[in-house]
Amino acid sequence: MIELAFLILFPAIVAFLLLALKNGQVQNAVVKIAAGLIGLATIILLITYFSSGLVLFTVPFDAAAEIMSVISLLIAGFILYLGIKQRKYLAVILITIQTLMFIGIEGWLAKDVQQVYNLFIDQFSLIMAAIVGIIGTLICVYALAYMETYHTQHPEIQDRRNIFFFMVFVFLAAMFGLIFSNNLLWVYFFWEITTLASFILIGYAKTSESTNNAFLALEMNLLGGIAFAGAIIYLLIADPTGSLLGIEQLLSSGQAFALVPAVLLSFAGITKAALMPFSSWLVGAMVAPTPVSALLHSSTMVKAGVYIIVRFAPVLSGTTEGLIIGLVGGFTFLLGSAIAISQSNAKKVLAYSTIANLGLIVACAGVGTYKLVWAAILLIIFHAIAKSLLFLCVGTVEHQIGSRNIEDMSGLIVRMPKVAVMMLVGIAGMFLAPFGMLISKWVAIEAFIEAQFGLIFVAILAFGGSITVFFWSKWMGKIISVDPHVSREEDSLKSEKKGVLYILAGLTDLICLIFPLISSSLIEPFVLSVYGQTARLSQDNIIIMAMMLFLLMIMPFSMLLPRNGARKVPPYMGGRPASSDMKFLGSMGVTRDVTLSNYYLNDLFGENRLLMAGTALGFGLILLAMIVLVGMIL
Repeated sequence: MIELAFLILFPAIVAFLLLALKNGQVQNAVVKIAAGLIGLATIILLITYFSSGLVLFTVPFDAAAEIMSVISLLIAGFILYLGIKQRKYLAVILITIQTLMFIGIEGWLAKDVQQVYNLFIDQFSLIMAAIVGIIGTLICVYALAYMETYHTQHPEIQDRRNIFFFMVFVFLAAMFGLIFSNNLLWVYFFWEITTLASFILIGYAKTSESTNNAFLALEMNLLGGIAFAGAIIYLLIADPTGSLLGIEQLLSSGQAFALVPAVLLSFAGITKAALMPFSSWLVGAMVAPTPVSALLHSSTMVKAGVYIIVRFAPVLSGTTEGLIIGLVGGFTFLLGSAIAISQSNAKKVLAYSTIANLGLIVACAGVGTYKLVWAAILLIIFHAIAKSLLFLCVGTVEHQIGSRNIEDMSGLIVRMPKVAVMMLVGIAGMFLAPFGMLISKWVAIEAFIEAQFGLIFVAILAFGGSITVFFWSKWMGKIISVDPHVSREEDSLKSEKKGVLYILAGLTDLICLIFPLISSSLIEPFVLSVYGQTARLSQDNIIIMAMMLFLLMIMPFSMLLPRNGARKVPPYMGGRPASSDMKFLGSMGVTRDVTLSNYYLNDLFGENRLLMAGTALGFGLILLAMIVLVGMIL
């Protein structure tokens, strides 16, 4: 239990230390040392509990609950104050409702609650801890150099890096607490801290846009918090002793009883994972500095949402409510992927891609068969690594060229060859074989075929998957396109940025090589312990994947090798050679400029058009799920 306590408490202690520090050099040193220690502790935890299975821990420190209650009320008071100050009355109403529910829980319903196993660890929590502890800390280190450049380029924004890193480390502490908590009261506490942390980080710039987007994220997550509190109230009314507040105990209580809290918790997960109709808050979060986007999308906020839904996938399996939740995820995947086609802003492409992939994870968890849960966990792993790499690459490119527009990344392979290669690795990790995202989608298709109503999801996944090829290949093509007017400008990158990008690119490849080991040692035992059966990759498929990865890596990494005497040839346009200044002789003997641009098909896949449809469809499905749930309760 020492490792768990360290990973929860140490980042919180570091957070308060960073809040007090004003010296930039000392602050940077503390961040690097703390990140290294958290990463090391995570690796030690993996080694220690690699083959342990489920382990439950009782925390004898009774005052912990009282401390959590006080902190929760302080958070509520802080949000209430800011809501009134900024005249965000929806946030005021929602936090008031949630606070009253919390007071009811702590003041009356939880008075007779007996001691439960507050902390636990199993294979799934180990996987999530590795994502938070390794990827999250790498983002922290990257943020050191990024935030320095950020404030240099944006002098109008107040430099509050002590608050920034304070909230980042609070985020990490809360995620570790959420992952390792077996007691739903504890999960709820850490859940609300992630809501607060995201709110402050999204609004970091203190502009009107960032403030509005921060409150949008807050309001939607408060809706989820109300549903979470509702699940706890339901459990305490059913059993005043609180014995069913333990996740493991609740899962073993039987589907009939656990279904109501599972659906309410899934709704909370949908809001935090930014599925439709709540996806707008995650898109709005793009106003935050890029490390915040990377944290939200890869290792913290949204992963908390899908984590809780995957936890309760066995309860949702085979139910009408689970099917509806799966459809919410499925249509989010399809529409999110389609909207990404119309985006030229790289961060927006990544945002909608994240929303889409989270939707696919929820679709797998909602249907909830053992093969689909296996696929969902694979998707969580591969998405976290590749997406964090892509966000940090985009942030690096933006600082160098002054734009995050994909069209402005033309010839990036010449301007920033190393970053371009790493970006290509990240993009390949999202949709090309033998990387895990494609493999996971293939596994999901096979599993959906065997599931009830699975053909609906097969069709959704087939169409949505083909759409992803469209927007990722457009981006890839732009990176490696020819632009004779650009020059290399990569040497000025700080070592922290380059080092983190190298590590994440290496992890993207490494995980693809060793994921059969991860599957057999962590994912398969977890699925087996929950369902009594599990899924596996065949040995032949593993060998083919390894060969494909080796061959695939030859090309991008060969671009990094020094070349002497390379021959340059002019590009051709319709069979006609272009001049060095990118002109060619067109029809009727007219000299024309070479212009290369992607199609974004706004008329078909425009954000406004599809987002409205997705919002309406999402609300309709969630309303239907709640009607079915109420009918079951009554």
